[in-house]
Amino acid sequence: MNPVLKLLLEDGGLTTAQMAQVAGLSVGQVEQHLEQLKKDKIFLGWRPVLDLSKEAAAAASVRAVIEVKVTPERGGGFNHLAERIAKFDEVESCYLMSGAYDLLVFARGASLQKVAAFVSEKLSTIEGVLSTATHFMLRCYKEQGFLLEENEDNRSRLNVAP
Repeated sequence: MNPVLKLLLEDGGLTTAQMAQVAGLSVGQVEQHLEQLKKDKIFLGWRPVLDLSKEAAAAASVRAVIEVKVTPERGGGFNHLAERIAKFDEVESCYLMSGAYDLLVFARGASLQKVAAFVSEKLSTIEGVLSTATHFMLRCYKEQGFLLEENEDNRSRLNVAP
């Protein structure tokens, strides 16, 4: 496996200098590996992990998780519908799932009403979409492996009752 890709999978928060040191490569070699991963469309970019609950403008946005049941298309299966849904600006992520529903969609909007309008006017009206179930995110405790708002009280061990 590409040593830089391995480091990205293990800890995406390392700088190129840190990756070079850990992998025993020069910074130039790490940058070459990153460029090749970009050309191969494996490494698509860096994203910061933000606690947006502290920012008034970002806190005004609403995130939702939407379970979508669809009828697979002949010759295309789930792919065509998933790709169509993924193109909407409101959609942050779209996954094919096993279990009770077919697609899991993460969406964002300016308000509950905007997300609801997206679901009722855009998503559920697509031919092949059988049903949706929308769950609004109320609070985030952990984002991409990072704990958010950890208080001193939360750091101690939980009491064990006899």
